[in-house]
Amino acid sequence: MRQKRWSVADVARELERGRKSYKRHAWADAYQALSLADKVVPLAVEDLELLAMSAYMIARDDDYLRALDRAYHAYLDAGESVRAVRCAFWLGLRLLFRGETGRATGWLARAKRLIECEERDCVEAGYLLLPVVQQHIDAGEWEAAYAAAGNAAEIGDRFGEADLIACARHLQGLVLMQQGQVEQGLRLLDEAMLAVTAGELSPLVTGLIYCSVIDGCQQVYAVDRAREWTTALARWCEAQPEMVSFTGKCLVHRAEIMQLHGAWPEALVEARRGCERFEKGIDPQRPASAFYQLAEIHRLQGDFTAAEEAYRSASRWGWEPQPGLALLRMAQGRVEIAAGAIRRVVSATTDPLQLARLLPACVDIMLDAGEIEDAHAACQTLKEITDRFDTGLLGAIAAHAQGAVELAEGDAQAALGSLRRALQGWEQVKAPYMTARTRLLVGLACRALADEEGASLELDAACAVFEQLGAVPDLARLESLTKGPLSAHPHGLTPRELQVLRLIATGRTNKVIAAELFLSQRTVDRHVSNIFTKLTLPSRAAATAYAYEHKLI
Repeated sequence: MRQKRWSVADVARELERGRKSYKRHAWADAYQALSLADKVVPLAVEDLELLAMSAYMIARDDDYLRALDRAYHAYLDAGESVRAVRCAFWLGLRLLFRGETGRATGWLARAKRLIECEERDCVEAGYLLLPVVQQHIDAGEWEAAYAAAGNAAEIGDRFGEADLIACARHLQGLVLMQQGQVEQGLRLLDEAMLAVTAGELSPLVTGLIYCSVIDGCQQVYAVDRAREWTTALARWCEAQPEMVSFTGKCLVHRAEIMQLHGAWPEALVEARRGCERFEKGIDPQRPASAFYQLAEIHRLQGDFTAAEEAYRSASRWGWEPQPGLALLRMAQGRVEIAAGAIRRVVSATTDPLQLARLLPACVDIMLDAGEIEDAHAACQTLKEITDRFDTGLLGAIAAHAQGAVELAEGDAQAALGSLRRALQGWEQVKAPYMTARTRLLVGLACRALADEEGASLELDAACAVFEQLGAVPDLARLESLTKGPLSAHPHGLTPRELQVLRLIATGRTNKVIAAELFLSQRTVDRHVSNIFTKLTLPSRAAATAYAYEHKLI
């Protein structure tokens, strides 16, 4: 077939189509038209920048870098070094995001050298401060990071550069939140988001700030804001059906919010879409977070095989599968493995907000393993983090953990106070699953205090929510924990110790119990010792008699 011969009019028509498509945010059409024109006649530098941005928005990363590289050299050849600096900055930033530190540093150094050769002040100097801010953040140098971001914002204000102002202000907000000044930080994020939602920023900066702000809100458990901005991000993505960049992250954020609010089937669909976009070649971005979110929902629903596969996929793509994988092992009865995994990741984590994400699971696993002292220590660390960052939801998480520990220690009255505080937090953010988990513990505390009617109300309410959500493991746990009239014996045994006591009463040896529960014999020996101490029992025969007398089996 003979190749079409392009005329000047043909090229002009494609250029016009590409420019109009760009203005409409029809990114794929803009990319196609500008690329066709570029094959015939090399694009002018302004059109090269349009081509680069269109390539970015449809996740053609290498094409984005090539077009921006060409624009850089074109500006340099034309003697417009300041415009070349901006291209070099975006090249360096994108390469940093890709983990190509050497090339990124080279481009940023090149941009800095060109700026130093300029005898006039320019807004690009402010952009070059943004990687410096990030370097300070990575090093934990919060005051230096805040100051550098403030300098960038001042330059943006002086030149009226909305993109730079929003980037710098939101970075200042993130720094303040890391320092424990959560409300002040959130106010700066809100200020940046006003420019985002008003459409005042470039498409690339809009997407970057959406994702960064939502991540920041989720780190400090600012759920209401995360939900608000995730909804806005979804609307922005839906208005640009040809866009690929940012849409995968949007799906994961939506899945996280849906899971919190109890819409598990919908959350599963969104997480699965995030995985499928990569598998089908629609989105080249690694789907690690989508696989992790998929695994979490499968675990909560009791589909342990699917959960394990998804956790492994997340790990293959570079995502730490904890604490979810450890919680899966606990649900499978493999508590020794769960305890080892959670101890490993907690001991290796120094960032307090990342630690806060791990410690609730650590408390649950340590309690299940009968390691009450370790659970107490994890709970105390979580409380210290909560006191520092003081967000409502994080307070509810810490109060739930404290109540669980107090209940395991046999102080049901104190546990009730902690658990009531947790309930207030869960109900405020409309988190039905966590509300039900807390009401389960409230029911057990009521039974330990001989309030059978109160216990029945709480346990029935928890059961109804678990059934509605399809939380199969929690339904099984509820049945296990509430077996027998617990009000008759406020013994203070942990759930694992109760399980061991029942097996002792059937005549099993410690070795057999260890095999059945996937525990080491040493751990079972410790559980048996704890049971004898708490119940003031002299022997296995006495323990068996106690179990039958109190109808535990």
